[in-house]
Amino acid sequence: MLDFWIMLVKDYRNCREIRGIDNAIIRELLKPSRDNIDIGYSLALANVKPKETTYLHRVKNSEVYYILEGEGEMYIDDEVEKVSEGQAIYIPPNSAQKIKNIGKRDLIFLCIVYPPWKPEDEEIVEE
Repeated sequence: MLDFWIMLVKDYRNCREIRGIDNAIIRELLKPSRDNIDIGYSLALANVKPKETTYLHRVKNSEVYYILEGEGEMYIDDEVEKVSEGQAIYIPPNSAQKIKNIGKRDLIFLCIVYPPWKPEDEEIVEE
């Protein structure tokens, strides 16, 4: 990690767009191992198109979604809750989860994962 402080400013438009294992469109904003920063979490911007649902999946770590735009249905284990702009959703470690876009526009949210997300910490769950 850095021995001195440097300001790090990331623009999501300059972050590579990838398709996540859950089928969401993801842009990794802050990834400690890549960005050489000493933070205990990772931060990504996710997008789910109208009428789409992410695949049911588990993440070994705790996760928080913060809804920036749109509306959806959040599924965590046996619970379902409608979610919309300005809401934060806590997802406990190892929970079976997915989110469905029930609106007419993109569902855009931040994903905060603690400790930082790694590919080997996520798996698809059979429905």
